[in-house]
Amino acid sequence: MQRNLLPILMSLVLLSPLAIDIYLPSLPTMAAEFSVSSSEVQSTLVLFLFAMGLGQVLIGPLADRFGRRPIAIFGVLLYGTSSLLAAAAMEFQWLQLARVLQGLAACSTSIVAFSAVRDCYSAKEGARIYSYLNGAICVIPALAPTLGGLLAMQFGWRSTFVFMTLYAMLMMLVVGYRLPETRPANTVNEGGLYRWSRYKPVIGNTHFLFYAFACMSAMAAILCYVSYSPVWLIGHLGVSELAFSGLFGLNATVNIIACFVAPVVIRTLGNRPTAILALALLVAAAVLVIAVQWFGPSVGMAAAFAFMLPMMLLCIGFALLLGPATSMALSAFGERAGTATAMLGFIQMSGASVITALVQQTSLTAPYAVAFVMGLFSIGLLVMMGLRRFDHWHQEQAVADH
Repeated sequence: MQRNLLPILMSLVLLSPLAIDIYLPSLPTMAAEFSVSSSEVQSTLVLFLFAMGLGQVLIGPLADRFGRRPIAIFGVLLYGTSSLLAAAAMEFQWLQLARVLQGLAACSTSIVAFSAVRDCYSAKEGARIYSYLNGAICVIPALAPTLGGLLAMQFGWRSTFVFMTLYAMLMMLVVGYRLPETRPANTVNEGGLYRWSRYKPVIGNTHFLFYAFACMSAMAAILCYVSYSPVWLIGHLGVSELAFSGLFGLNATVNIIACFVAPVVIRTLGNRPTAILALALLVAAAVLVIAVQWFGPSVGMAAAFAFMLPMMLLCIGFALLLGPATSMALSAFGERAGTATAMLGFIQMSGASVITALVQQTSLTAPYAVAFVMGLFSIGLLVMMGLRRFDHWHQEQAVADH
């Protein structure tokens, strides 16, 4: 089953990045059409991720109670419906509502995919499988903006949401006919769905919290980069939509390579050393983005490359961090994988969206906003890893495999 399961899980996790990346080149056009500010149109990204994170707290226990397969079916149906609502929205508030519903839908399929990895693979193998899933996720930023830009040029930005609807219809066939139930027999699923006792073992685990916050810091940096890039490159530097797609796709290609190299790095170095390396790369990216803003070009394509170059380091660091951090955060919770995955997703995504929303309220321009988020949290985590008093927070724990 494991051999046939991975392609299905990879196709399921694509729903989330597709909803983020395919309409990025259209953000300035959408802001003009709805007569809203840049920060308001960026809110469609923030709301999506916030709902995706918050929804996991609500839907995660359902995956433990009712199984992975029914939740996947629900998520795909809601994704298709909300995509249609976004395509038809005439008022900006309806678009925002559609994005919230899309976030809830994407969180359902994400929980199923990542819980199934914990269901079917050992902790050691799981880190590599998570990296492959993240590699699949990273393919979308390489391709979707170009596809979205072409669709928008030919049919308008609404066609990007029609495309998402069509993909949801395809996934309904895949899930309906090919996705098996993977929930283990020993899954804790009695009692109230949202009782504190269900979450307490997860929230009270400092090892879980440390690596959940590591995931959150990396996700916040990526969300800042993704939400600011169209506004900075297209709106400020005057880069065309297709040129933006090419630059964004180039960085995404670097991310893809890093995601598929990550399992080799993890196998060679181990989970914790790989996490340290990844955090160090994020700090280096923050320093570099500030340096090129001070000393590099300030106009045209040269300035666009100067902004995107440090983002390559961000993409590499993100790819290296997410696999081992996710695996170590979830390693102690085989009997409640759905709930633990949900809490990880909530902290990672909702926390990242709140951080990004707060940064967007400042006067920081794109380069300094991304550098601030990358540097502040990564340095904080590295300092903690260097202090002996926090060893029990981040040292790898011995876990019994399946």
